[in-house]
Amino acid sequence: MNVNPEQANGVLVLKPEGRIDGQNASDFQSSVMEAIADAQGAVVADLGSISYISSAGLRAILLVAKTMRQRNAGFALCSLSEQIDEVFRISGFDKIIAVHGTRADAIASVAG
Repeated sequence: MNVNPEQANGVLVLKPEGRIDGQNASDFQSSVMEAIADAQGAVVADLGSISYISSAGLRAILLVAKTMRQRNAGFALCSLSEQIDEVFRISGFDKIIAVHGTRADAIASVAG
């Protein structure tokens, strides 16, 4: 799965597309971990192009958040669709990982 990395104000922004489910969650996690391997600072995952996320996808995002926390680097999510946002709220993940409405807000929240 391609996560489309780009830089914005010194923050690595990842923009995965499609679905994150049991079929590709490990590929998603590997792609994200590879993208953040050399990241020196904060990371924002823009989930605006994600149409579905399963529990396996949530686990992958949680592991990325844990990795960033171990590095003492900021990590936030942004641009969740209504359905994806609901999954994050019901699962309680919005209490564990910062979720912002816009990419600009997410970048501002984690930028050094």
